[in-house]
Amino acid sequence: MGLPVARAPTSPDQSLTNEDFSPTTASARTFDTWDLAALWIGLVVSITTYYLAGGLVDMGMSWWQGILTVLLGNVITLIPMVLNAHPGTKYGIPFPVLARASFGVKGANLPSLLRAFVACGWFGIQTWVGSCAIHKMLAVVSGGATLTAKIAWLGISSSELACFLVFWAVQAGIIVHGIESIRKIEKISAPLLIGLSMALMAWAYSAAGGFGPMLSAPSQFGAGMAKEGQFWGAFLPAVTANVGYWATLSLNIPDFTRYAKSQKDQLLGQAIGLPLFMALFTFVGLAVTSATITIYGAPVADPIELLGKLQGMTATCLALFGLIVATLSTNIAANIVAPANAIVNLAPGRVSFVTGGLVTSVLGILIMPWKLISSTHGFIFTFLIAYSALLGPIGGIVIADYYLVRKRVLDIDGLYSMQPSDPYWFQGGWNPAAVVALVLRLRGTFEVILPRYLI
Repeated sequence: MGLPVARAPTSPDQSLTNEDFSPTTASARTFDTWDLAALWIGLVVSITTYYLAGGLVDMGMSWWQGILTVLLGNVITLIPMVLNAHPGTKYGIPFPVLARASFGVKGANLPSLLRAFVACGWFGIQTWVGSCAIHKMLAVVSGGATLTAKIAWLGISSSELACFLVFWAVQAGIIVHGIESIRKIEKISAPLLIGLSMALMAWAYSAAGGFGPMLSAPSQFGAGMAKEGQFWGAFLPAVTANVGYWATLSLNIPDFTRYAKSQKDQLLGQAIGLPLFMALFTFVGLAVTSATITIYGAPVADPIELLGKLQGMTATCLALFGLIVATLSTNIAANIVAPANAIVNLAPGRVSFVTGGLVTSVLGILIMPWKLISSTHGFIFTFLIAYSALLGPIGGIVIADYYLVRKRVLDIDGLYSMQPSDPYWFQGGWNPAAVVALVLRLRGTFEVILPRYLI
């Protein structure tokens, strides 16, 4: 459980390595248990986590049913998270390098790009969330005088489209100037959201008349209620959605745990951070959304819509501005770096990080994110379940290869070699068995998911 020993490759092929992809040195192993637990605070505290929590109430769950659903989903998620984290800590390698052992030194681009595709979806969703906050702020300032007529083929209004493109352009400008330009913003994003969350809890407590009325909304699946007898039909997909919520991080986690001081630190840090903080922040979303049933007579699962209902233009605008800044910094850091690097990895000599980032941002527009979160069904039953089905097989292949085939022993030199005689060359740099297994699994996924999305 002490400091892992990771060595650098002896003669790495320059097309397979750079400063970021080399195994971390002992001096770079600075993350202890509490550093990794704290990392999860920044990851968990986000608007989309609130959406997920509020969506469970919108589906008909009581607050305690929602908490149990989230807790179970994240305990399940913790298993592949910890398993996939082990090689990152042991060998000091990021996910794209780890994937070379199972998919081949060239084939590793396939899972990396699929992961990048999901990040493009998240980038689009976060951009839409930020643009909705801008749109709501303009509506508050103008007294509701915004264009509401829908553009038929898009399904959103011209003012909503304008806000979306403005927020996208701001992010594109930051990408062009590099990630360093948002360091100061990132430092305040999590505190902003934590403060806003506590303020919402205080407001809900006051407006609902205490915790009793605040948490009094009953389950719609109980006897005599509108959805009586339908609980399990909603519970199982909701658990799957919660598992899928962190599917990207289940793959990416070696990118963080390669900096852990020991396996004990990464294990305890994640065990404390993921289920606990996810449950705590989810409680905020569940409690506030449950309170809106008492306050307004119907659940308001969208925090931006809820802020728009508050009294006082100044307070509302400040809260919305906090959401905009927090969403901006979270989106760039969480959803641009990984896909941009995956795109760069295709042709390091010809594609820059800026180009990769801009390609990612454009794809984020093309997926039409407003469709994905226009309803609880779209966000939970389509997007989250779809990408968990997309990334789940990749995680399964990587974990099975590392534990069952490799017995947790990797050839560091082979991971950075293009020589046909080395162990991860397979056939032309690709492992046919891994690729076939992945393609067969994804075929079934897309046959189910695409018809839902195109409706």
